[in-house]
Amino acid sequence: MGGVATPSTDESKAPLAGIRVLDLTRVLAGPHCGRMLVDFGADVVKIEPPDGDLTRFSSPRVGSLATYFMQQNAGKKCMSIDLSSTEGARVFRLLADRADVLVENYRAGVMDRLGLGYDVLATTNPRLVYASISGYGADGPWVHRRAYATVIGAESGLTRMQGESSGNYVNDPWSHADTYTALETTSAILAALYRREKTGRGDRIDVSMAETMLYVNEHAHDQLFDGPVDPNWIRSFQPGDYPILQVADGTTVVISGHPAERGTFEIMLAIMDRPHLADDPRFRSVESRLVHFDVLRSEMTQWARTVPDAETFEARCAQHGLAMGVVRSVRELAATEWAHARGAITRIPDRIGGFIRVPNSPWHFRDAEVGVHGEPRYRGEDNRAVLREMAGLSDAEIDDLERAGVLSSRLPRG
Repeated sequence: MGGVATPSTDESKAPLAGIRVLDLTRVLAGPHCGRMLVDFGADVVKIEPPDGDLTRFSSPRVGSLATYFMQQNAGKKCMSIDLSSTEGARVFRLLADRADVLVENYRAGVMDRLGLGYDVLATTNPRLVYASISGYGADGPWVHRRAYATVIGAESGLTRMQGESSGNYVNDPWSHADTYTALETTSAILAALYRREKTGRGDRIDVSMAETMLYVNEHAHDQLFDGPVDPNWIRSFQPGDYPILQVADGTTVVISGHPAERGTFEIMLAIMDRPHLADDPRFRSVESRLVHFDVLRSEMTQWARTVPDAETFEARCAQHGLAMGVVRSVRELAATEWAHARGAITRIPDRIGGFIRVPNSPWHFRDAEVGVHGEPRYRGEDNRAVLREMAGLSDAEIDDLERAGVLSSRLPRG
């Protein structure tokens, strides 16, 4: 479903055309930020250590490329440099002098120890926008703690809130801390690039996953509130209580609204055609409906089983202004007419003559051209091309770097 991702026919129509990005990130938070910049039209060079990005070794795989890696890195040029070596750091500084943006997600302090921190690079390239992603930030008492999405989810309240809602503590299967941090970092980079147009100078951006998860938590205000709360209001909407129901043909649907809150309760009675429930003493107030919430949910469950299918269910809800949705898998959504019409799923080359399907970017510009384009690259595949173009190195100099192990690559045999 969806077309093949190909380079723009007119690169000048890309919002970030001409912006050069050095992507030193691994796994997800940084790589997704880099993919967003690629999809906006930036020229992104992914620079990996000799061991490569961890996600290159994940599964499933097509040929010698992992689909996880392909989804987050399609369209980037790929280099592999040993930055821990003196020559590797020197070569990288040559690239940084020509870059507009640098994104890195090493542990705090690593880039400084390599001699590649912002203060060093900005000396020769003051226009550089330098973005660092870490678990807890570039300073503070937790600066050296290791962090991945599951850890940050636990530390930031996400895991606890989900556990208290479901009654069972489990790790979220989605790496929200990574992807949300990617979004916040990309936003900061775009703001810094805009400011650079007015000031002529870049900036140092420090984004932490933990602060991001607080920032995107719409219920944080409620967790931090210490005052009294009227019992006849639903605190912070409580979407975890929104009913998930099954209609007669076995389809599972969800209603967007808390059935105990004022307004939604009356709408639900109208949809179910059960006005008598309004006179039930168990349901006369928000407070009493919350006390007897299981009974109210049982009434809704029984009614839903009398509705023939999801289309009829949605028509009933729409008649009264209530949103609903079908519980689908990603594959099921990708197969819908909506996904096809919007180009929500696209195809990228798998480098062995076929294609894999990945989500397309969600932005639709009227004039600008955005979206997934290009192909996933092998580790170090673009070493020579990038060093010739951005650093002005000769083939002989590049050969010397390869022999010294400063540059490395892993290309498919044959």
